[in-house]
Amino acid sequence: MPASRSAQERRLLKLLGKLPSAERESLLAFAEFLAQRTHGAAAQSILREPQPYPRPEQESVVGAIKRLSRTYDMLDPGALLNETSALMSAHLLQGRAAPEVIDALETLFAHHYSHYRTQHAQHIESPAP
Repeated sequence: MPASRSAQERRLLKLLGKLPSAERESLLAFAEFLAQRTHGAAAQSILREPQPYPRPEQESVVGAIKRLSRTYDMLDPGALLNETSALMSAHLLQGRAAPEVIDALETLFAHHYSHYRTQHAQHIESPAP
């Protein structure tokens, strides 16, 4: 491990090391999800269509989040974070079945995509001066 790591990076690695395998995967999935925010704002001016990936028969909730994040990569992960986190918590902490949570995630992402399309259409019709 390089000596140049920031205190924040060291803290994150320490926390990651304390988590069981499933929770590490969840944390990594959320990190990837949040990292997508950095994709260029210029791409937002072009209406982008989802690039669907087939849903595997035996998919984990973390796998579904990754798949849906790739499918709907034009969406702002921050806008999805609270609802996605709530669904992940319902699965991990409350025992809600994975297929049910994945169905809810698919509905959530599709709803946000519908909103994205509406916002995009409004932006094109009345561009900022």
